[in-house]
Amino acid sequence: MERHQNLPPCPVGPHWNVDWEALSAAYPWIEALKDVPQDPIYHAEGDAWTHVGMVCKAMAALPAWRARPEEERAVLFAAALLHDVAKPYTTVIEGDRVRSPHHASKGAIIAREVLWRMGVPMRLREQVAALVRNHMKPFWVIEQDDPARSAIRISQTTRCDHLAILATADAKGRICPDEARLHENIALFVAVCEEQDCLKSPRAFPSDHTRFVYFRQQGRNPDIEAYDDTRGEAVLMSGLPGAGKDTWVRTHCEGWPVISLDALRQKLGVKPTQTQGAVISAAREQAREHLRVGQRFVWNATNISRSLRSRLIDIFSGYNAQIRIVHIDTPAATLYRQNKQREAIVPPHVIDGMVRKWEVPDLTEAHRVQWVAN
Repeated sequence: MERHQNLPPCPVGPHWNVDWEALSAAYPWIEALKDVPQDPIYHAEGDAWTHVGMVCKAMAALPAWRARPEEERAVLFAAALLHDVAKPYTTVIEGDRVRSPHHASKGAIIAREVLWRMGVPMRLREQVAALVRNHMKPFWVIEQDDPARSAIRISQTTRCDHLAILATADAKGRICPDEARLHENIALFVAVCEEQDCLKSPRAFPSDHTRFVYFRQQGRNPDIEAYDDTRGEAVLMSGLPGAGKDTWVRTHCEGWPVISLDALRQKLGVKPTQTQGAVISAAREQAREHLRVGQRFVWNATNISRSLRSRLIDIFSGYNAQIRIVHIDTPAATLYRQNKQREAIVPPHVIDGMVRKWEVPDLTEAHRVQWVAN
């Protein structure tokens, strides 16, 4: 097994062997899967540790996986290792049934932290996180009211052909009575993606504004261009404390009005550990002043979760602003070092807590999403 760009070791030809015991011993997040129960109906093979090992071996045996370039194999194998990483924290027993609600979405956040601390480049890390977040979807997208819309949304963050390979390994790496149906649904998922021309790349839209409106309104035709009545630009910064957001704003938005939550806290005498209602209220009023006259501006704060960004985007879009999210991404060691050099140091344990909620922005959220890797 060999490593690529700091990702976990990946099987190599000609034998494609998976040393599961060695992998488990190397990574505490794999060991944590031991003795985590699974529903005996859908996982008769046993605990989550056993299942993930079977998935990794199934992945290594797939001709479709072996045929991929080295980097794609490494990303897919990392996703197989991490796809159920949240089960130790989400699994609940209800009578004779076992459930792990939201383990995919929570698993994506855990996978992001794991790979960030391992020094995996953002581009590869986010591919893995997206695969983890969506790993269950090929099993049931075809059963949705609008499978095409689901496939289009998935394609904005995830290679759908890669997702089909991961789902195939997931289906093979278990003992269950409905494996044939799972494979049939995966094939139907692939067919929907092919119909929407989004199997190997994001579904294209006539314009950025069309894409933005499509994901905010149900029932729109993705091929009909939306009328663009936007004016001004709202730049929404995103990134952990110490990532370099202030530096990016000074360099790329010189002369722009900047709404800074840190600056407002100092002005209002509110500590970061205190209730932030007054700070947020003042910041929103500043934003509305710019939005009313169509003036471009920057909202500079961490905005690390989708829910936080969504509330601001709702305000900005209500004034027909063109919205750009700029996410600043910095390696873990560099970020903690830069944080120590800040005038207002954020306690490391606070950053650790933020990392456990960290969701990197994607194309379904704004007109433009810009990733900047420091």
